[in-house]
Amino acid sequence: MANRKLIRPDMNELKKELPSRSVRRKQSPPEQTNAEEFYYLKQMAAKTPMVVILNDGEELRGWIEWYDKGAIKLNRHAGPNLLIQKHYVKYMFKEEELKRVRGRRVTESDDADDRS
Repeated sequence: MANRKLIRPDMNELKKELPSRSVRRKQSPPEQTNAEEFYYLKQMAAKTPMVVILNDGEELRGWIEWYDKGAIKLNRHAGPNLLIQKHYVKYMFKEEELKRVRGRRVTESDDADDRS
């Protein structure tokens, strides 16, 4: 049998030649998507009539003049302008949505009367 020499590559040289593989972790989603900012800016620019429902059920109507991290300023035709802290807001929507919902209820009740 012939003498064979076992040749092993130097691992340090191989590591230098190969592109480094970094451990990739799934990134967590961003904390802010800027969706809230986009929504407020759009409504402010158009002076969209809004309905703001507070946590206690009170309904306020007006348009948003400005907002910041913790509050919105609601301008109103009937009554003084209000500075509302966001944590008191249950939800808000465009006033035209209220008209659509009420219009549907009227037509639905008309349809029910027609069926009777």
